[in-house]
Amino acid sequence: MTEPFSVGVTVRGYETDVQGHLNQSVYVNYAEHARWSLLQAAGISQAGLVAKGVGPVALEMTVRYRRELLAGDEVEVTCDFDWGEGKTFRIEQTIRKADGTVAAEITGVGGLMDLKERKLVADPKEYFRALASDPRVFGL
Repeated sequence: MTEPFSVGVTVRGYETDVQGHLNQSVYVNYAEHARWSLLQAAGISQAGLVAKGVGPVALEMTVRYRRELLAGDEVEVTCDFDWGEGKTFRIEQTIRKADGTVAAEITGVGGLMDLKERKLVADPKEYFRALASDPRVFGL
Protein backbone atom coordinates (compact mmCIF):
# COMPACT_ATOMS: atom_id res chain seq x y z
CA MET A 1 0.00 0.00 0.00
CA THR A 2 1.26 3.46 -0.88
CA GLU A 3 1.13 6.49 1.38
CA PRO A 4 -2.06 8.56 1.09
CA PHE A 5 -1.97 11.79 -0.87
CA SER A 6 -1.17 14.79 1.35
CA VAL A 7 -0.94 18.55 1.12
CA GLY A 8 0.62 21.04 3.51
CA VAL A 9 -1.32 23.91 5.07
CA THR A 10 -0.30 26.70 7.44
CA VAL A 11 -2.97 27.73 9.96
CA ARG A 12 -3.71 31.40 9.40
CA GLY A 13 -4.58 33.77 12.24
CA TYR A 14 -7.91 34.81 10.74
CA GLU A 15 -9.02 31.14 10.81
CA THR A 16 -8.85 31.01 14.61
CA ASP A 17 -11.64 31.69 17.07
CA VAL A 18 -11.80 33.63 20.34
CA GLN A 19 -10.00 30.78 22.18
CA GLY A 20 -7.11 31.16 19.74
CA HIS A 21 -7.52 27.77 18.11
CA LEU A 22 -8.62 26.81 14.63
CA ASN A 23 -12.36 27.27 14.14
CA GLN A 24 -14.13 23.92 13.74
CA SER A 25 -15.50 24.72 10.29
CA VAL A 26 -12.00 25.37 8.91
CA TYR A 27 -11.03 21.72 9.45
CA VAL A 28 -13.68 20.89 6.84
CA ASN A 29 -12.20 23.52 4.49
CA TYR A 30 -8.76 21.95 4.89
CA ALA A 31 -10.20 18.53 4.04
CA GLU A 32 -11.92 19.98 0.95
CA HIS A 33 -8.67 21.67 -0.09
CA ALA A 34 -6.85 18.33 0.12
CA ARG A 35 -9.52 16.58 -1.98
CA TRP A 36 -9.35 19.22 -4.74
CA SER A 37 -5.55 19.13 -4.58
CA LEU A 38 -5.70 15.37 -5.08
CA LEU A 39 -7.93 15.81 -8.14
CA GLN A 40 -5.47 18.35 -9.55
CA ALA A 41 -2.52 16.00 -8.88
CA ALA A 42 -4.43 13.26 -10.74
CA GLY A 43 -4.83 15.61 -13.73
CA ILE A 44 -8.51 16.40 -13.19
CA SER A 45 -9.65 20.02 -13.24
CA GLN A 46 -12.98 21.45 -12.17
CA ALA A 47 -13.53 22.61 -15.76
CA GLY A 48 -12.72 19.10 -16.99
CA LEU A 49 -15.32 17.59 -14.69
CA VAL A 50 -17.96 20.09 -15.84
CA ALA A 51 -17.07 19.39 -19.48
CA LYS A 52 -17.76 15.69 -18.83
CA GLY A 53 -21.04 16.60 -17.12
CA VAL A 54 -20.12 15.33 -13.66
CA GLY A 55 -19.15 16.76 -10.30
CA PRO A 56 -18.06 15.30 -6.95
CA VAL A 57 -20.54 15.57 -4.07
CA ALA A 58 -20.16 15.12 -0.33
CA LEU A 59 -22.93 12.96 1.10
CA GLU A 60 -21.75 12.52 4.68
CA MET A 61 -18.90 13.78 6.84
CA THR A 62 -17.71 13.09 10.38
CA VAL A 63 -14.95 15.11 12.01
CA ARG A 64 -13.18 13.85 15.13
CA TYR A 65 -11.25 16.70 16.74
CA ARG A 66 -8.17 15.35 18.57
CA ARG A 67 -5.87 18.31 19.31
CA GLU A 68 -6.17 22.03 18.88
CA LEU A 69 -4.39 23.89 16.11
CA LEU A 70 -3.03 27.40 16.58
CA ALA A 71 -2.12 30.20 14.19
CA GLY A 72 1.19 29.41 12.51
CA ASP A 73 0.95 25.63 12.97
CA GLU A 74 2.11 23.67 9.94
CA VAL A 75 -0.08 20.65 9.16
CA GLU A 76 -0.34 17.90 6.57
CA VAL A 77 -3.81 16.96 5.38
CA THR A 78 -4.07 13.46 3.93
CA CYS A 79 -6.66 12.10 1.55
CA ASP A 80 -7.21 8.39 0.94
CA PHE A 81 -10.04 6.97 -1.21
CA ASP A 82 -11.71 3.63 -0.40
CA TRP A 83 -13.71 2.72 -3.47
CA GLY A 84 -15.78 -0.35 -2.60
CA GLU A 85 -18.68 -1.09 -4.91
CA GLY A 86 -21.66 0.95 -6.06
CA LYS A 87 -22.39 4.64 -6.42
CA THR A 88 -20.52 5.92 -3.36
CA PHE A 89 -17.00 5.84 -1.97
CA ARG A 90 -15.37 6.62 1.36
CA ILE A 91 -12.64 9.18 1.94
CA GLU A 92 -10.41 8.95 5.00
CA GLN A 93 -8.50 12.10 5.91
CA THR A 94 -6.14 13.06 8.72
CA ILE A 95 -4.89 16.49 9.73
CA ARG A 96 -1.51 15.98 11.37
CA LYS A 97 0.76 18.54 13.05
CA ALA A 98 4.44 18.76 12.08
CA ASP A 99 5.41 16.76 15.20
CA GLY A 100 3.13 13.89 14.13
CA THR A 101 0.26 14.67 16.50
CA VAL A 102 -3.14 13.96 14.96
CA ALA A 103 -5.27 17.11 15.19
CA ALA A 104 -8.35 15.72 13.43
CA GLU A 105 -9.69 12.69 11.59
CA ILE A 106 -12.29 13.21 8.89
CA THR A 107 -14.33 10.40 7.36
CA GLY A 108 -16.60 11.13 4.45
CA VAL A 109 -18.86 9.45 1.97
CA GLY A 110 -18.94 10.91 -1.52
CA GLY A 111 -20.27 10.30 -4.96
CA LEU A 112 -20.02 11.64 -8.47
CA MET A 113 -23.14 13.39 -9.71
CA ASP A 114 -24.35 13.47 -13.30
CA LEU A 115 -24.97 17.21 -13.58
CA LYS A 116 -27.78 16.85 -16.12
CA GLU A 117 -29.70 14.01 -14.47
CA ARG A 118 -28.88 15.23 -10.92
CA LYS A 119 -28.26 11.63 -9.87
CA LEU A 120 -25.16 9.75 -8.81
CA VAL A 121 -23.30 7.90 -11.56
CA ALA A 122 -23.28 4.11 -11.26
CA ASP A 123 -19.50 3.59 -11.02
CA PRO A 124 -17.57 6.69 -9.86
CA LYS A 125 -14.31 4.72 -9.64
CA GLU A 126 -14.33 4.09 -13.40
CA TYR A 127 -15.24 7.72 -14.16
CA PHE A 128 -12.28 8.96 -12.11
CA ARG A 129 -9.99 6.33 -13.65
CA ALA A 130 -10.98 7.50 -17.16
CA LEU A 131 -10.70 11.22 -16.34
CA ALA A 132 -7.36 11.04 -14.54
CA SER A 133 -4.02 11.33 -16.28
CA ASP A 134 -2.56 9.70 -13.14
CA PRO A 135 -5.18 7.43 -11.52
CA ARG A 136 -2.56 6.11 -9.04
CA VAL A 137 -3.21 9.24 -6.96
CA PHE A 138 -6.65 7.76 -6.26
CA GLY A 139 -5.18 4.35 -5.47
CA LEU A 140 -6.40 3.02 -8.83
